Amino acid sequence: MTSPQRGADAAPAPVVAVLGTGTMGAGMVRSLRRAGIAVRVWNRDGGKARALADVGAEAFDSPAAAVAGVDVVITMLSDADAVTDTMRRAEPAPGTVWLQTATVGVDGADATIALARELGVDLVDCPVQGTRKPAEDGALVLLASGSESARARLGPVFEALGRKTLWLGAAGAGSRLKLACNAWVLMLTAGVAQSIALTRALGVDPEEFFEVIAGGPLDSLYARHKGGLILSGEYPVSFALSGAVKDGHLIQSALRSADVSDRLMAAVTETLAEAVRRVPDPTGLDISAVIEGLMPGSR
Repeated sequence: MTSPQRGADAAPAPVVAVLGTGTMGAGMVRSLRRAGIAVRVWNRDGGKARALADVGAEAFDSPAAAVAGVDVVITMLSDADAVTDTMRRAEPAPGTVWLQTATVGVDGADATIALARELGVDLVDCPVQGTRKPAEDGALVLLASGSESARARLGPVFEALGRKTLWLGAAGAGSRLKLACNAWVLMLTAGVAQSIALTRALGVDPEEFFEVIAGGPLDSLYARHKGGLILSGEYPVSFALSGAVKDGHLIQSALRSADVSDRLMAAVTETLAEAVRRVPDPTGLDISAVIEGLMPGSR
């Protein structure tokens, strides 16, 4: 179900610490600050945290210093190991709400649940659907799973970050749904790249492919956006190519553990991985650069 809109009797805005201020984390900080929420930030690269002083976020040199005295800790880090390591270093006070928003997979979600129990914090497993611009615009879709007590305390935060919040039950459900969502994202992006590569190889204008699907049931704003990047040959990062490979492996693991064939995702993940091998900086390029894994010379 979607969360209700904030009303006159809504909970007061909490003090929030954001651990991880890369592409997504920085956008989320800006959305929180635009809503008037006090934000403390930490990032492994301290310069990225200090750069958010322009919106009034206070940067700290350690996770522990950033979370001292806050109501909510948000983690938006690269993977499950980074999340759990950072939270162990932070060691927030018992009872703090931990809003875990990174994509960590099934095993990673289980690890965060165990760590939350160990630390005595109130975990909401809440990966987000959306990339850099929705994060900056407060227009993410929040896949929340956790306790009702934490839900009541997160209203202002969710209102600031998202256009929609889905409450999915016990912690861990959000991470499971996120894998299904990202499976679709990865396949759609790879499919658009393949169609563009094929039209070019067959001597057809790729724009004609988009003209065929325009206005019909196969049309997609997402496909058009990623297709436009591919056609331009420019890949400004919204969803990093390196992160897409990581998510592909998490999806494959989940498929296998659920006794569902991973052959489709295996092909997409290998194509993404080949693109990573062929570009100079996969962390600084968007997933749309997957087309590099389909070019002549690719395995």
